[in-house]
Amino acid sequence: MASSLPCPRALQGAAMMMENKPMSLKLIMTLAFSTLGERAFMNRTVGEIMWGYEDPLVHLVNKYLPNMFPFKGKFGLFAELNNSNSGLFTVFTGVKDFSRIHLVDKWNGLSKRFVAPSTLFANGSTYPPNEGFCPCLESGIQNISTCRFNAPLFLSHPHFYNADPMLAEAVLGLHPNPEEHSLFLDVHPVTGIPMNCSVKLQLSLYVKAIKGIGQTGKIEPVVLPLMWFEESGAMEGEPLQTFYTQLVLVPSVLHYAQYVLVGLGCVLLFIPIIHQIRSQVGGGWREARAERPPARLSG
Repeated sequence: MASSLPCPRALQGAAMMMENKPMSLKLIMTLAFSTLGERAFMNRTVGEIMWGYEDPLVHLVNKYLPNMFPFKGKFGLFAELNNSNSGLFTVFTGVKDFSRIHLVDKWNGLSKRFVAPSTLFANGSTYPPNEGFCPCLESGIQNISTCRFNAPLFLSHPHFYNADPMLAEAVLGLHPNPEEHSLFLDVHPVTGIPMNCSVKLQLSLYVKAIKGIGQTGKIEPVVLPLMWFEESGAMEGEPLQTFYTQLVLVPSVLHYAQYVLVGLGCVLLFIPIIHQIRSQVGGGWREARAERPPARLSG
């Protein structure tokens, strides 16, 4: 976290957002950038890139246009998300049942499941606000500008894995491969329970030279990776042991037990049959001996 890395400055995103604005406004921005000593790129630590750093451009904008930027202090990818308020959680204290301590009971007063609206994936003919939701560039990247204040941000697999090869070829040092950059989820085939997962995503910024803003220079249009991260998890410990016992061991025992029980049932069925047969055979033999005349002895 201490080593510095080159990354685009805030002006890159601001310049892209000003692309279709009047030339006079762009020239004013260029003058402001020059006054503040803003350049297209800078060196920052990973911590500063993620959780924010002091930027004179952000302070200037907040001073004269307080509602333009959502950033009120530091500027960073997750500056407004760190230690943010996501609502009121009601949790169990464990006084009545210690096993439920710290388990969430309600969120913002709601205890039932959140259901996504029917318009979530609706097209423009059904829900007009969704029209043109994804003005994507090459294949393999998802435009998420509407999620981050219309900044030209894109989501993809790391190193543009499974994307158009042009994206990876445009940036030095990218080597996409399935072992390191694929997203996978191992699901139990019977229950559908996730057993092992690895989610890898990359956040990129679309940059290019903007006419009228000199700080963008002669930058060729490129989707520039900012960072990529991985979230992984696997079922282990007591939950895995319980899962194995209930869904693997017990079904296996029951599977073989059915054959054992069928065999035992057959044995129990044949025992009275054999006993009956032996009884009938034994009774017939005794009757035959009783009907046979006694032998006479000759002198």
